[in-house]
Amino acid sequence: MLETLYKETTARMKKSVEAMSREFSAVRTGKATINLLDTVRVETYGTQVPLNQVATIASPEPRLLVVQAFDKATVSEIVKSIQRADLGLNPQVDGQTIRIPIPPLNEQRRKELVRHCKNVAEDGRVAVRNIRRDANEQIKKAQKDKELSEDQEKDGLAETQKLTDEAIKDIDNLLARKEKEVMEV
Repeated sequence: MLETLYKETTARMKKSVEAMSREFSAVRTGKATINLLDTVRVETYGTQVPLNQVATIASPEPRLLVVQAFDKATVSEIVKSIQRADLGLNPQVDGQTIRIPIPPLNEQRRKELVRHCKNVAEDGRVAVRNIRRDANEQIKKAQKDKELSEDQEKDGLAETQKLTDEAIKDIDNLLARKEKEVMEV
């Protein structure tokens, strides 16, 4: 019973860390990266779809993104979607190609991005702690129902805490890396 609980808890914690990592990849650092546009959704043919489903995205230079629309009719909607995404980008249309110069970040914007990253990391930590709470409740319930001994309960709670500490350490490492990347000039 405990092994299954550990596997489920580990998987859920891993998903939380991965979700936070994806959110970090969308934070602009002053360098062109195709992940920057991951959060952009385009209204096309009556539905919202991710940008990468209606166009190819490339980064031919360190400070330039190039978006090549599959369908010329979607170009204006792609531009509007990029502007609505509030990434601080100014797309320029050239036929079916959209060029997006990546402006350098000023110090104030860098600090805002770091603050945003810290909030994302804290949300990740809260999610991990909630997963720990759920696992601990299951362990305590199993002990109360006499499925586990008190020693097994104690070991189970300790193992859950160990898994939590590892996940939070991963989050802190990701945050430190992203903070360093954002503050680089």
